[in-house]
Amino acid sequence: MKSLLLAAVPTPSADPAETFYSPGTLGFIFTFFMAGLAILLIFDMVRRMRRVRYREEIQEKLAAEAASDRAKRNK
Repeated sequence: MKSLLLAAVPTPSADPAETFYSPGTLGFIFTFFMAGLAILLIFDMVRRMRRVRYREEIQEKLAAEAASDRAKRNK
């Protein structure tokens, strides 16, 4: 039984250490596309975070102006 199992296992025809593995052109294009997509996503995230920060700053300024106007009216 053991010899039958060993006979069914194919032996490698080439030495794996000497075999050249490469993703090829399609792999390069896919990797380049994914890197470009990640960079665009990071730029979009930074832009959105900056927009949120500016909105908060403007709301704080408006609240400070409203508070100073109320303080002037109460005097």
